[in-house]
Amino acid sequence: MDEPHTPRPGRRLGAWAAGLLLAVSAVVTGCRLLDTDAITPVPQLLSFLPWLAVLLAAYARRRALALAAVVVLAATLWTLQPYGPDATTARGPVTARVRVLSANVEFGGATQALIAAIRRERPQLVYVSECDRACGRAVTGAFTAELPHHASVDADGSLGSVLLSAAPLRDEHTVPAAMGMPGATAAIGGRAVRVQLAHPLPPLPGRVDLWKRELGRIRDVAARDSAGPLILAGDFNASQDHAAFRAVLDAGRLHDAARLDGAARTPTWPAEGPLPPYVQIDHVLVSDDFTVRDVRLLHLAGTDHRAVLADLDLHTGR
Repeated sequence: MDEPHTPRPGRRLGAWAAGLLLAVSAVVTGCRLLDTDAITPVPQLLSFLPWLAVLLAAYARRRALALAAVVVLAATLWTLQPYGPDATTARGPVTARVRVLSANVEFGGATQALIAAIRRERPQLVYVSECDRACGRAVTGAFTAELPHHASVDADGSLGSVLLSAAPLRDEHTVPAAMGMPGATAAIGGRAVRVQLAHPLPPLPGRVDLWKRELGRIRDVAARDSAGPLILAGDFNASQDHAAFRAVLDAGRLHDAARLDGAARTPTWPAEGPLPPYVQIDHVLVSDDFTVRDVRLLHLAGTDHRAVLADLDLHTGR
């Protein structure tokens, strides 16, 4: 009589690992399909959604889990489609060409690299997150002729932010948040363009509610300013896989410039450290008054974020 077959310990461990991965992937993908960020650890795991698909594809060959894995894999792949339309409905002649640079300089560590990038790329609008007091003095002092106008939150560490502009600014205001989010109205090409820096708290365990609340305030700004030209940029600490970020896009009828340039999944963080960049959390969002000519991601020494450089055309709207 044959001995009963007993799976080897290694195979049992592999089966348990595959089953756990499948369960986690199913929950995360389900939350993405249901348009919710849920609670920890879902917001954090949503950042890994594309990579979960890769792991699922590897485990889909296991017979016992193959059918379930294929179903979850198909759902995951469906969610990986870039969010939003692939073009704006901008009308009328181009009234101005605008180059926008958005950078998180990580507690001011990339200040000198940012200054060099501004001199090289010559943007007309610069959004700087985690710009401490020394960083603020350095970037505003370095470009008194090219970018003489600015709105800022002067603070230490990650709390400070600066928005620099070649065009005059008015109606300056700050969105209430733990980290600085200044905004204003810029006179560009004969139009009043709202410019707003975004830098909500990250979705750390225990702070997910605060992250949602601050993204909700950004959503409110986007909805309020949706009637005219708007450029909303910065470190959103959120990707297109997060419902709170998609709500910002929907409320302001905004487009992600990277999406319009075919780079919706190009990661911006972390740009330094043991892991390669795996998620896009730095964005330049534009209203339907703009078309996008080009988007590039820049490496700045001293920060764990890639900067986003976007070339935009502002249309008359008529």
